Amino acid sequence: MPIEGPAGSSGRPHVFSLRTRLYCRSWLREAVSSALVLASIWMAPFDQAKAGESSLRVALNGKPELVYDPKRDACSPNDIPDVNARAFRAADGSVTLTALHFVNRALRGPDLDHVKIDCAVILNSKQSPDPADYDGRRFITALWSDDGTHVAALVHNEYHADHFAGRCAFSEELPCWYNTILSFRSDDAGRTFVKSKPILVAGAPFRQEVEQGRHRGFFNPSNIFAHGAYKYAFISTTGWNGQSYGACLFRNAEPLNSAGWRAYDGAAFSVRYDDPYAAPRAAPRRCAPIAPFGLPVGAVVRHRGSGIFVAVWDSPKNESDRPVDGFYTATSHDLIDWSAPRLLVAGRTMMGGACAPDGSGRDGSVIAYPSILDSNAQGRNFDNVGDEAWLYYAAIKAEGCTPGADRVLLRQKISIDAVAMKAVKERRS
Repeated sequence: MPIEGPAGSSGRPHVFSLRTRLYCRSWLREAVSSALVLASIWMAPFDQAKAGESSLRVALNGKPELVYDPKRDACSPNDIPDVNARAFRAADGSVTLTALHFVNRALRGPDLDHVKIDCAVILNSKQSPDPADYDGRRFITALWSDDGTHVAALVHNEYHADHFAGRCAFSEELPCWYNTILSFRSDDAGRTFVKSKPILVAGAPFRQEVEQGRHRGFFNPSNIFAHGAYKYAFISTTGWNGQSYGACLFRNAEPLNSAGWRAYDGAAFSVRYDDPYAAPRAAPRRCAPIAPFGLPVGAVVRHRGSGIFVAVWDSPKNESDRPVDGFYTATSHDLIDWSAPRLLVAGRTMMGGACAPDGSGRDGSVIAYPSILDSNAQGRNFDNVGDEAWLYYAAIKAEGCTPGADRVLLRQKISIDAVAMKAVKERRS
């Protein structure tokens, strides 16, 4: 069962875990039921020469370090690691890191290696019964700042219609879950965040009462990262009638301009998502999910020595390119064509469930929310790495077969080796 906290404005208890085992299993059920629709995504051939050239070896290098422990550090029982770690450098050189819950607080310090929780709330969640308010459970999931004072944020917003009488035809959480990605901004170096105008970045082209019976919308943005004149982020969708599910790529020349986000349609960045609670617009176009992800992308960083992008995400095993549950990486030159997945860390994830199919592994643990950050990253936004960096992730104890609230934020050194790429170039010369 979900881990519950204090009651919210609806009178119903908060659910601690953003992505419960039911949510993860439902995403997998979508994969099975939509196999024919997704065949063109999963079976798309890779350019082997290009993939080989772009391959970087990413490997663990060291033991996990404790970054944050709610039992020791929390300001509130809700202050648990529940999203991927994101960071930026403020104008004064200090670092702000987000990774917690929907009553959003930040960790702050003089540098990435010395951050502690700041008990001030930077973005709250009222859990309004009106979905048009876009104020459900709001998690800060991506950050970008050019000057260290003005900060753009992408926010994962959960509307759970089953919490409000008459809003859903079902009584369970998952069939009533309607998710959107919102834009917020801070003008005080991440001390407080307010709504951007327009607020909606990505959402289903219908209101929450449509297609109830499954979770719908857009979820779990990656970090925001730079490439050329644009800033990018992967945002995942569970799909709907006419839209395949997977990880779609968005870009914006200026993240503080919330109207500038466009999704890739398979040929160009042309897809804009309009607010279904505002005036009706033309029929929306579809974004094109990018292989090999299928599931939410945890983070994307650019290796400074080679210019190659590295993505990390958590995935259950499958029958093709992922032999075990765990964290996987892939590499790319252009953000569109990616190498085949490579295992980074083996372990049960919330995308596969805390228990084995035979029910074993009860009261074990899972790993979740991977991100990559380099203490010596250039610029303000930690979207690039050297030959060493940190893998940040949450370690979560399971209660039965459900990930619980007993969790910590860890980091572990990784090495990023470009030898394989150099060898390919030498052979060609």
